[in-house]
Amino acid sequence: MDSKKIEILLKAVELGSFTRASEVVGYTQSGLTHLMDSLEKEIGFDVLERDHNGIKLTENGQKLVPAMREFLFAGENLEKKIKEITQIKSEEVIRIAAYASVAMHWMPEIFYRYKRICPDVGIDLRMVDHALEPFELLDKGEADLIFASKQDYSFCDWTPLHNEKMYAVLPKDYPLKDPNFFPITEFAGKEFLMPYGNFDLDVYKNIDPNIIKMNVKSFLVDDETVIRMVEKKLGVTMMAELMIKGRTNNVLAVPVDPPAIRELGMGTHKRKKESPSVRKLKNCIIQYIEENR
Repeated sequence: MDSKKIEILLKAVELGSFTRASEVVGYTQSGLTHLMDSLEKEIGFDVLERDHNGIKLTENGQKLVPAMREFLFAGENLEKKIKEITQIKSEEVIRIAAYASVAMHWMPEIFYRYKRICPDVGIDLRMVDHALEPFELLDKGEADLIFASKQDYSFCDWTPLHNEKMYAVLPKDYPLKDPNFFPITEFAGKEFLMPYGNFDLDVYKNIDPNIIKMNVKSFLVDDETVIRMVEKKLGVTMMAELMIKGRTNNVLAVPVDPPAIRELGMGTHKRKKESPSVRKLKNCIIQYIEENR
């Protein structure tokens, strides 16, 4: 999801009209209206009410504001950390595409270590919110190194890094039969909340929908919003450990049984020769992962 659209949405709501907002953000009123229509279509439901008095958030839109602000804050924090680490402009730049959860929890420390080894190599990090996008960017030549969950692409030279445990995410008062695990079969018949971006691929690797028939509800929202929806007892879900890390204060996160995993790894393109700098970065990453197992 484009953070710029979210920034403009919040600014428009703050000012109360598209006319005033367009003067501030540098769009025409029609261009701004089109941008907001595009964002609402991407989200999947209306977030703005429009009338002759101006604009305001719908009830659903108000529910999204905390998650939107957190999303923008996390992005700003990550960009700030990356800029601190990559202050020196260099001729060589390694382009990386990574899931948001991996970028947030792994990348700052890895980049810090790498800059001590290769201070003159730049890093261009692109966070993605779609499970297959890293592979698409790699195949198009727009990324040199990707971090994702394992998918079957023949062009990708894959290095496994970490098997993430998968957790059932449940309302705080869910009546668990055993606090140490959640039987996967218990998802049957439940309202199962699914975030957008093809992350259902990781779920369906561990749950056969033909055997365990869940009532799947897909939403064009991020992981954090799905967790908050579980908190409000709108359903249950299953997520990997990095996706829920630091976000489970008001929900239960219980390992599923039988145990399920999401294999995280890094990939390069088989047809592209790795530079010495990329090889050093990969070695740095492997060392970091081994130290933190």
